[in-house]
Amino acid sequence: MSTSGTVLDSMGAYVLPGRVPDPRAAVGQARAAEHLGLGSVWLSERWGTKDLGVLVGAIGQATEHVRIGSGITHFGVRHPLTLASTAMTAQALTGGRFVLGVGRSVAATWRSVGLPAVTNAVLVDTADIVRRLCRGEKVSYDGPAGSFPKMRLGDLPDAPPPAIVLAAIGPKSLELAGRHFDGVLLHPFLTPEAVGRSAERVRKAAVDAGRDPSAVRVYATVVSAPDLTAEEEGAVVAARAVTYFQIPGFGENLVSVNGWDAAPLDTLRAHPMFSGIRGAADHHYTRHQLVDVARELIPRAWIESSAAVGTAGACAAQLRAYLAAGADEIALHGATPELLGPMLQHVTHP
Repeated sequence: MSTSGTVLDSMGAYVLPGRVPDPRAAVGQARAAEHLGLGSVWLSERWGTKDLGVLVGAIGQATEHVRIGSGITHFGVRHPLTLASTAMTAQALTGGRFVLGVGRSVAATWRSVGLPAVTNAVLVDTADIVRRLCRGEKVSYDGPAGSFPKMRLGDLPDAPPPAIVLAAIGPKSLELAGRHFDGVLLHPFLTPEAVGRSAERVRKAAVDAGRDPSAVRVYATVVSAPDLTAEEEGAVVAARAVTYFQIPGFGENLVSVNGWDAAPLDTLRAHPMFSGIRGAADHHYTRHQLVDVARELIPRAWIESSAAVGTAGACAAQLRAYLAAGADEIALHGATPELLGPMLQHVTHP
């Protein structure tokens, strides 16, 4: 953190946060992120208007320097050969700026679309298959990830395989990232202390596996809402928090990692808005529809300790706390890049 350039290169921002009917805004948001000097932009894939391959291609041609990460996609929704092809096409189009972020998601998601749950063995084996294909190897495989008699990419660009980063919350997934992946993308709404503990677990797992722990990047995802009105902050932060804490199992993981009392989860899930719904609340409601219940039922202390809210200066101090706790990079979620300028000035000139 010796120069402003170094600090900003360790920062990234999500484009198209939340539900969007029109993905074209991603291009302008990515350009704004690059203009601000950020080191990366991130894409949260959502079926319908946020397809990873299409957006990486568009953003790659509209920018020159920022790294472009998927935060996240899933192995199970694409054949390994197709995913490797997408990855290497992205590497060719961007000059090697693509980062492949993948995750597990909950088993109920895959059951609802007729796909099997993603196990640790599937994650590890598929990552290895994709890497090998991206290196130009011929791959034959029969195991937990599927049966693939013979696979190989055709033409390959003069670019390395992308880094593969695993999204993780719990201890087993963190250790898996340290042992087998190029980095870990931590979930939103972790406190700096929780990020520090998570980073330690990842790096210890890397050491135990005989890997260089400094080669495993730790990305902290931080929901940020600098200088927003109360209504805007509620939609960007608190309503987004509802979509995570309301999901059984998911909320418990976040509460456990942060060391919080889990009692508010029961009150939240008993609200009439969530009776009988499955999956994340933002599949059923807009963030603005969730603002009132979010303010009422998500403890303010949870928000203030696990996100960057308030003035631009206060948000910047929180981001510095995440870096000091052990994050190598921060992926800013929530407010779109064009709203981040004042906060980033405070980050570089505290």
